Amino acid sequence: MAQSGIESLLDALKQSGMNVDGIGSGSQSDEGASDDAGGESRSASSDGSGKGSRRGSRSSSRGDMPFGGFPFFGGGRGGRSDGGGGEPPTVEFASSLGDRMAEWSRRTLIIAIVVAIIILLAAYWWFHPPISINSVDTWAFVTIFILAPCFLFLRGKSHRYKKGGGKIEPSPSKAKTFKFLSFIPVIILALALVGWVASLDLFPGNAKKYASVLETEHLDFAEDIQEVNYSQIPVIDRDSAILLGNREMGSIPDYVSQFEIDNLYSQINYKGKPVRVSPLGYADLFKWFTNRGEGIPAYSLVDMTTQDADIVRLGEGNGMKYTASEPLARNIDRHVQLKYPFYIFDEKSFEIDEDGHPWWICPVRKYTIGLFGGETISRVVMCDACTGECSELTVEDVPQWVDRVYPAELLLRQYNWSGRYASGWFNSWLGQSGVVQTTPGSNGLVGYNYIAKDDDVWVYTGVTSATADSSIVGFVLIDQRTAESHYYAVAGATEISAMESAEGQVQNLRYTSTFPLLINVANQPTYFMALKDGAGLVKKFAMIDIQRYQNVAVGDTVAECQKSYQTLLATNGALTAKDVAESTTYSDASGTIRTMAQAVIEGNTHFYVTLEGDDAIYDFVLPAQIGVVAYQEGDKISFTYVENLPTNTVSEITDSKTAAVNEAAAEEAAAAEAAKNEEDAAASAGGEGTAESAPASAASSA
Repeated sequence: MAQSGIESLLDALKQSGMNVDGIGSGSQSDEGASDDAGGESRSASSDGSGKGSRRGSRSSSRGDMPFGGFPFFGGGRGGRSDGGGGEPPTVEFASSLGDRMAEWSRRTLIIAIVVAIIILLAAYWWFHPPISINSVDTWAFVTIFILAPCFLFLRGKSHRYKKGGGKIEPSPSKAKTFKFLSFIPVIILALALVGWVASLDLFPGNAKKYASVLETEHLDFAEDIQEVNYSQIPVIDRDSAILLGNREMGSIPDYVSQFEIDNLYSQINYKGKPVRVSPLGYADLFKWFTNRGEGIPAYSLVDMTTQDADIVRLGEGNGMKYTASEPLARNIDRHVQLKYPFYIFDEKSFEIDEDGHPWWICPVRKYTIGLFGGETISRVVMCDACTGECSELTVEDVPQWVDRVYPAELLLRQYNWSGRYASGWFNSWLGQSGVVQTTPGSNGLVGYNYIAKDDDVWVYTGVTSATADSSIVGFVLIDQRTAESHYYAVAGATEISAMESAEGQVQNLRYTSTFPLLINVANQPTYFMALKDGAGLVKKFAMIDIQRYQNVAVGDTVAECQKSYQTLLATNGALTAKDVAESTTYSDASGTIRTMAQAVIEGNTHFYVTLEGDDAIYDFVLPAQIGVVAYQEGDKISFTYVENLPTNTVSEITDSKTAAVNEAAAEEAAAAEAAKNEEDAAASAGGEGTAESAPASAASSA
């Protein structure tokens, strides 16, 4: 009789070794089933009862067929038909594993163990988790590659010795032994769970420990924060730095096809200026294979104040061989972790020393509460990006040029612990008296920025109440190298409110604001931010009074924005004219004029002058500095100026030539004024004579 299509398919599946019992319309009821584990055949009764001749009338292929332990592959629900209630799929799989391993010869077992060790070592090399009980990665690795397989194997052996089958005779004692051993992986995981519970903030005594991880000092803003130096203000953010770096990368054709810039862009202080640096990376696996011998030849450097981007080439034979784009042994994460296998590394950063040499700064994480809580940084591993040589230092011994030892988000998390748990765990949830937290960013997560202070990079963020309203109670600065933390009590608007206020000033242009920087302008805490167009390019700058955030000044340059802001403060009574004058720092300059150019901007005439041996550009604005017209290229000149970007604004010309010009101009103005006074007097005298003769004429007429 011809078979139907489904019957032919079932026969083919059965011949391949797959259990197909229960599939179809009873087509399996009169078929025999093989028992590979015991090497014996069993015949099913023609009435479909499914009762066989071996131990409890086992149905076909409970664990001996491929995938037999899973319900989706013929195991059925519980994998048994003897009315015993069945076994869960995990036990069925473990039983199948135990059955197969029980039949292995000693040689096969040794080979399996060797293969398992090789796989384990390969997995460890590839994933390189730290060997530490404090590492979540380590627990995940051990669970997947060690504890879970051991549990399944031991449970399978226990089940096999309990039921018997094949070459294994039932042995209750061995079954009990293997069952006892199978609890060892479970106990190990239970210990990890206990360690996790001991790390929770609600665990007795932990709230106080969390609150003391970061110690914060309360200081006065005007005394501790120096007035802004506009030559050190980072006027662009990380996104703009990436755009500028990629644009500069496009100007080097021999690099574009082989390398691309990593999006890391760490902000550091380099030679007293805030910059962002990021290494190049291999464009793809083939580019890595063809260029790995020489390594990566350059890194990107973006000046955050001048917006100048540069691709800094390393010397011949000095390419970076240890980077994040390396896929194998020279991958920086794998290289450092395998060299220090017992350390837990936090977020690494890419930095350059004062000579421009590239380094990887890898902070070592330490847990101080339970197994996984109270993390901080205990040590630092510095790795030469070119040679791979590593040195291990304590935080106190890290060189001054290193700027990023503590990751920014770790510092903010530590501050939030102190703000939340200073008065205990119950207060953090119920009364919330004195509970504060850092302000959120535009993405709803943490919001922060960086400022340069004392030749270090400090993380800045506002501090708001537990309800996260639209106002701040102060702000905090934390040094990324030393974790020194300063709090300043200043009430005002949050960064997000300030950003919205700045965007409202230019809403017709649809510019978006960067996250604000905190600066000191005439002892007034001020938000400073850049305004970017849709392409991500900086078009304008804004300054906002933190305490009165309706005071918003916008300018095309930093200098113009500063002038508008100080005028706005004086107009609104926040500053007097004397305060504005005192807040301005003047510098002296003198030399021989190298170039002189004239331009008219918004109706005002400007003379732009450069001096020999000086790269700065000086702006002489007319008519205030009319004396500059007496000079030409090659003349010597002396003057005072206010340091701004991109040009320095001249306030007064101080040499003799200008004095003579000013004196002549003053004499000419005085002579003109005298002549005008004489004309006015004559006109006045003539008017009086006419008035006196008028009555006489009238009398004569009468």
